[in-house]
Amino acid sequence: MEAGGNLRVLVVDDSDFSRNNIAKMLENTRYNVIGEAANAKEAINILKDRKAHIAIVDVVMPEISGIELADKLTSMFNDINIVMISSLAQENIIMDSISAGAADFLQKPFDKATLLGSLGKIASTIEED
Repeated sequence: MEAGGNLRVLVVDDSDFSRNNIAKMLENTRYNVIGEAANAKEAINILKDRKAHIAIVDVVMPEISGIELADKLTSMFNDINIVMISSLAQENIIMDSISAGAADFLQKPFDKATLLGSLGKIASTIEED
C-alpha cells in the first residue's frame, strides 16, 4: 500500500444513526467506506465480495455480538484490522475485544478526530507491511 493511499473500511453497527454518522465522518478523508452492515451476516457477505483493510464493529448487536464477529473476521480474513466501538466501556468488554483480535476500542460517542486518530495508527501499520 502506498503512503497516502485510500484504505477501505467496512462499518458494522445495528444502529442506522451510528453507521451513517461514522460514514459521514470518513467522507473526504483517505478512508473509503466500502459498505455498511447492520449485522454480522451482512458484514461477512460484504467482505466476501469486497476487501476491506479495516472493519469498525459495534460490540452490541443482535444474534452475533461484535466480539464474536471480530473473532470470525480475523480468522476468515487474516489481513483485516478491527476497531471495536461501544457505549459500554467496561474493562472486560475491552479485554474481550482485544482478545478477539481488535486493534483498538473506541467508546461511543466519539468525535471525528478520535476516529481518525485510531484509524491513522492502524494505517501506519498497514503501510509498513
